[in-house]
Amino acid sequence: MIDKFVRSVAEALDGIQDGATVLVGGFGSVGQPNALIEGLAEQGAKDLTVVANNAGTGHTGLARLMELGRVRKIICSFPRSAGSVVFEELYKAGRIELEIVPQGTLAERMRAAGAGVPAFFTPTGAGTLLAQGKEVREYGGRPCILEEALPGDVALVEAWRADRWGNLTYRESGRNFNPVMAAAGRRTIVQTQHVCEAVDGIDPEVVVTPGIFVDRVVHVPYGDPQG
Repeated sequence: MIDKFVRSVAEALDGIQDGATVLVGGFGSVGQPNALIEGLAEQGAKDLTVVANNAGTGHTGLARLMELGRVRKIICSFPRSAGSVVFEELYKAGRIELEIVPQGTLAERMRAAGAGVPAFFTPTGAGTLLAQGKEVREYGGRPCILEEALPGDVALVEAWRADRWGNLTYRESGRNFNPVMAAAGRRTIVQTQHVCEAVDGIDPEVVVTPGIFVDRVVHVPYGDPQG
């Protein structure tokens, strides 16, 4: 019988290798898989490339992972935000690499990876520093740059509810980067706030991420299950 739930965060993260590309869901602090990020800090993998919406805040979660020296490179849209002190210190010291990607392009690069599309052209960034070194073609009279798909060795995702098959639903702004990252990860690890106990699982009409994209799920209770 298929059951993708594991007993602990440590078990969920087992096997993540040094040098992995890790996709981290969340829009700022909303929808971020905080328990998995903290668990990754304890797990010990290093030389990581992290893909996220921003570069963390304060000294917890993603910021702590960077502060511990585990992150070699970050790919994100908003490296500087209120409280991004750790990233700024590391970047100024030359201890972390940065690739800035416009937010829509970042999402599309991961969506493309999940769909098996190797690359696509977009007008976003054309004629700017972000276009340097990239192929440019004209479509409809507009210059467009070639952007490659962005898969991850691992995707860390937060869901609102999951069933034993790994089918997922999200709530409100939690449905941001999480679905595209779940599809783009070669191994997708999920922390879910709630568990669907129904024998037949989550209603297929409301499933956002099908279980075929999910490898492991750990229950991290939080919030009102009826909300």
